[in-house]
Amino acid sequence: MSAPSINLDFVGRRAPLTLVSSALLLLGVAAAAGTWLEYRHLESRRAGLELRLEAAQRRVQRDPAAELRTAGFSAEAGRVAQELGTPWTRLLAELEAASRESTGSVAVLSIEPDHAKHNVHITGESRDLPLVLAYLQRLQTSSLLRYPMLDSHDVKTDDPQHPVRFAMTAEWRELP
Repeated sequence: MSAPSINLDFVGRRAPLTLVSSALLLLGVAAAAGTWLEYRHLESRRAGLELRLEAAQRRVQRDPAAELRTAGFSAEAGRVAQELGTPWTRLLAELEAASRESTGSVAVLSIEPDHAKHNVHITGESRDLPLVLAYLQRLQTSSLLRYPMLDSHDVKTDDPQHPVRFAMTAEWRELP
């Protein structure tokens, strides 16, 4: 018994292209193009959503350095608001009026507010101690200052006129 022979024809004629096969080829190419376009559309939409998500995360995510700067600005703004809250015009007018009433012989050298305690520290100079005490007594009648007290006084012996340098503290009142 012998095996039947197999006849392979590698160069044979192809089947002719029919209308149905051409339509199926065009339908397959159109489906592939439609799928590719849909993929591109979804890919661009995904990229846009990722950008929006990243932006939202940046808004939510806190930057410690930025928070420190903001806290510093807030503290500075609070300090400036306190400075502006000091009744400087009335306070200076009151000190000037008291100095004028002492015949101008008391010179105010510095005024330092302490906002936490609502105090003001005044440093000045006068010809003698009785003028300082009169100045202090005049400030005790002030409606803006409460409890003015002499903290210290010192006679300057190195100056030929021997002026008295003094320091005093008073509490300022908030008047409407």
